[in-house]
Amino acid sequence: MIRIAICDDEKHMSDHIRAMASDFFRKKNSEIRLRTFLSGEDLLNYDGQIDILFLDIQMDGMDGLETARKLRAGKFRGFLIFITVLKEMVFQSFEVQAYDYLVKPVDEKQFEKTMERLFASMQNVGEDSLLVQQGYERRIVPKDEIVFCEVIDRKIYLNLASGEVVDYYERIENLETKLDSYFFRCHRSYLINLKHLKGYKNGTAYMDNNKEVPVSRLRSKEFSGVVLQYMKNI
Repeated sequence: MIRIAICDDEKHMSDHIRAMASDFFRKKNSEIRLRTFLSGEDLLNYDGQIDILFLDIQMDGMDGLETARKLRAGKFRGFLIFITVLKEMVFQSFEVQAYDYLVKPVDEKQFEKTMERLFASMQNVGEDSLLVQQGYERRIVPKDEIVFCEVIDRKIYLNLASGEVVDYYERIENLETKLDSYFFRCHRSYLINLKHLKGYKNGTAYMDNNKEVPVSRLRSKEFSGVVLQYMKNI
């Protein structure tokens, strides 16, 4: 399931985007969950997962740019699409990693062009993220957010920097092929992200989320070498 949020203080515009998004993903045979918000403040109070966010820039109260800054400073790592009246406002959006922008009034052709690109991106996800399947839902997880991965009974547990644990079914060997060189298989049941490594002593890796991960004796020598090489390169 793809979780979509629309934040616009004009209800008719929210309804318009909602209708086009529903129609687009219906044609793609993709299940979605849609939520609408009428202000940036309301959106910031929402604690659920958002994969795609349509955000109006010009809103009463907290504007879209300030809302986006606060979201990015938190845990939001989804696709951000700004809705705006003025194209010039978009040049201020680079700092919040906006995927694209739609100019009001948003027509179906403009919307579909943006969504086709975004949908293709979600299929490939990109080198910086993982797309994991949790039951009937799909979840985008940025690789840099992963502190370490643990496998228990064929189930993967991604321990994230936010403290959240994302679990799903996959072989750790398959996961290993999707991760970057700064991930290391330190144990048959663990992969760690060297970016989150705080220390290493006596067969234990100390992570920056205050968790400890075992390093097997068979891999300890290689692990020490990999850590030293990683430190030279950063």
